[in-house]
Amino acid sequence: MSGERAVAAIGLGSNVGERERELSRALLLLGRVPGIVVLRRSRWIETEPEGGPPGQGRFLNGAALVETTLSPRALLDALLGIEARMGRDRSKSEKNGPRTIDLDLLLYDDVVIDEPGLTVPHARMEERLFVLEPLAEIAPDRVLPSTGKRVEECLEELRRARQDVASGDGS
Repeated sequence: MSGERAVAAIGLGSNVGERERELSRALLLLGRVPGIVVLRRSRWIETEPEGGPPGQGRFLNGAALVETTLSPRALLDALLGIEARMGRDRSKSEKNGPRTIDLDLLLYDDVVIDEPGLTVPHARMEERLFVLEPLAEIAPDRVLPSTGKRVEECLEELRRARQDVASGDGS
């Protein structure tokens, strides 16, 4: 896919240190990667950690749309390189544990990929408010190729489902 332009969605998160500064730095580094242009980003949204060890701090999460000439694998490698440059060592970090920076490849055009180490759309993104809320802010009409639904529709459905569960109506 080298040379062709694609639009990808990137999820960003941080719950350690100066979270906003870390997210802004990650965006800056992302924009410096040859073959990547940051088109726009969401506001930062504060969320509770989901599924990780107890006692960790709240996250700041966001999403960015980028135009890229990189393949999905090369884009993922660039994201992992930025994480490493910012001090994250995924091999030593606890799954869903605290982290200074987390960069995830959420969408890459309308491509579906399921390979070792690379899943696009990002696994379970339609089940995560902290992914859908910022993504809906910048790309509400993007269709998730895994569901055939627009981001905004997925967000509305997830909010309704969580509201039903909270009100005891989750049958």
